[in-house]
Amino acid sequence: MASRLFVATLSLTNMANVLPRETQVKVASALVEGISIRSVERLLNIHRDTVMRLGVTIGEACADLHDRMVRDVRPTMIQCDEAWSYVGCKEMRCTDLHPEEYGDQYLFIGMCAVSKLVISYNVDKRTGEATYAFAHDLRARVLGAPQISTDGWSSYVEAIESAFGADCSHGVVMKQYATAGSAEQAALRYSPSKVIGIERIVVSGNPDVPSISTTYIERQNLTLRMSIKRMARLTNAFSKKLRNLKAAVSLHMAFYNFCRVHETLRVTPAMQAGLTDHVWSVDELLHVAIGQQAPSPRPPHAPLAHPSRKGSSIPDDGPIPIGRATRVPFLRVVKGGAS
Repeated sequence: MASRLFVATLSLTNMANVLPRETQVKVASALVEGISIRSVERLLNIHRDTVMRLGVTIGEACADLHDRMVRDVRPTMIQCDEAWSYVGCKEMRCTDLHPEEYGDQYLFIGMCAVSKLVISYNVDKRTGEATYAFAHDLRARVLGAPQISTDGWSSYVEAIESAFGADCSHGVVMKQYATAGSAEQAALRYSPSKVIGIERIVVSGNPDVPSISTTYIERQNLTLRMSIKRMARLTNAFSKKLRNLKAAVSLHMAFYNFCRVHETLRVTPAMQAGLTDHVWSVDELLHVAIGQQAPSPRPPHAPLAHPSRKGSSIPDDGPIPIGRATRVPFLRVVKGGAS
């Protein structure tokens, strides 16, 4: 009887500690803007353990959302790269006493160079097996025969050939760095040396050589480090668990694809890729991800392209849907300024 009473009391306590939806939205909004766990704790007066548990729950739900929605994409050019991070401690300080997940972790990213949509991502060690799994996940989400650009990581050659076969064109960007100092000094250098040359190498297919580039995906790495506090350099906000790092990355990717308006495209990457027809709010992202519900249906009259593009059924100065209820007009460039 005493044990049943304890279980009932514990259940009531857990129910009482559930955060309201409005607070959950504030926590998620803070996390995707690069605010640390303890800063969110101070700003919203929520214990950091609650913030971390909520972040893991939302992040894993966003991973499922990405797996469901980001499919059957038709990109013409894909750029792939890896962003370095670590769990627990850096690789050079790992010992046999540390867990296997400790040390360097790499975020593999495949992004459409046109729509800026992150098609596939994976957090893992920088190994051939991880590259192979990333390439096959990318292939499962892509239709057609895109041109793929990667850096000089050697495992990409066999992984992309195994996943895509002869259906794509693959090019590699090899950067040449200036040599300064001895090999020991170069190994301890925080950042690479100055780039003095770039060589574009055709690996397979018939790619457009001038278009072999990793410029956009390398710019995406800056967005990652500005938006995910645990991936910022020279900080104590690094990940202590691999699961938390993966959840934070998944939350960022969902926010980036569906909620964040790209400054150049002026729509979200998901809108540009035709996966949705409006800018999602963080509230809608949580509602669709955690609730496992389908997004709001696309109205038959709403085009997927930017309203100011040629052939759109909406006039240049007409409003576009933002979220579910708000409508904000696009700026239109005219002679003498913007209106």
